[in-house]
Formats: sequence, structure tokens, C-alpha cells
Amino acid sequence: MLAIRLFLLLFLPTQTNVLAEGDIIFQSNISPQCKAIELATHSKYSHCGMLFKRGNEWYVWEAVQPVTQTRLQEWVLRGDKHFVVKRLIQDSLITPGVIIRMQEAGNKYMGKNYDSYFEWSDDRIYCSELVWKIYKETLDMEVGKLNPLRTYDLSHPLVKATLKERYGNKIPLEEKMVSPGDIFESPLLKTVVSQ
Repeated sequence: MLAIRLFLLLFLPTQTNVLAEGDIIFQSNISPQCKAIELATHSKYSHCGMLFKRGNEWYVWEAVQPVTQTRLQEWVLRGDKHFVVKRLIQDSLITPGVIIRMQEAGNKYMGKNYDSYFEWSDDRIYCSELVWKIYKETLDMEVGKLNPLRTYDLSHPLVKATLKERYGNKIPLEEKMVSPGDIFESPLLKTVVSQ
């Protein structure tokens, strides 16, 4: 734990100098659901959020239970300590006015329940859905392709067990969704931090 705290004290401040509001941050997590997401999407990233500042401090706007704003340091500690930050290649589109609109769009989801069924509705929200919808609403951009559930790799036993646990025998194979990996691979984004 001391090594992790030392990392946060020494490394994060130098990395936060290159962050910008509206950046998208990705990490892996160690929960069984996150492992199933990584297996199904063939991505090492199972969670994502958006970065915004409050005062001098960075926060990750994320869909967990419930949708919330988490201090960046706490967010990093929750994952496997590796994270990547991506930004629009056309970063000049992220003006102060757009940042305000992004926050307004995100605020509509704050406090909503996490969507463990990955439905494409606004009733409950999952992490990549939150990011995707904020970008779509504010810039009319799709940062990641929506895909039916059936297009992911559902063959691994952990993925099968997770689907069975969530849906029983009625797996919604045609439900459109977007994964953290889909957003990570978006050609609209460039990497600004990889740690």
C-alpha cells in the first residue's frame, strides 16, 4: 500500500499536467464482471469514464453504483493501477462551452443506478454508455461503434456464466451496446497518457 501511495504522490501530479477536461480514461478492474467484459470484447479495458476538474482537483465521471464523480486518485486505486487517457484527435472541438454542455449532459445521469444488463436506455447507465452518450449529445460524435451483443465473443465459460446469471435463457443478443474497448479503439481518439 505504501508503494501505491508513493506512486500517487510522485506520478499522478506529473501526468495530470497533460490532462484536459473531456478526456476519456480507461482501466482494467479485477471483478468477475470486468474479466468477462475483457474476454467478450478482446480488450484489456473493462471500465472507462470522463475527466473533469472541480477546483484544482481531477474527477472521473463514471457509471458505477450509482453514477458518480470519483476523485482521480481513488479511481486509479480501484483498478489494476494501469490506466490510459485518450482525447479527441480534433481536440480544438472541446471548447469551454462544450465542456459546460458535457457536464450538463453528464449531470442528467448522476445518481442513476448502474445498468448491469447493459440496456440502451436512460433509466440505468453503464460506464461506456455514459461516455458515448455525453459525446453524442454534445458533439454529435459516436466515440465507438454500437454493436449487438451477439457480435462479441460469448464463448468463454466466464462470459457464458455471467450472461446466464444476468439473463437466464433470454439473452438479448440483438441489444445494441458499446464497450470500453469499442471506445478505446475509436479512430476519433488519440492517446495522451498511458501508465
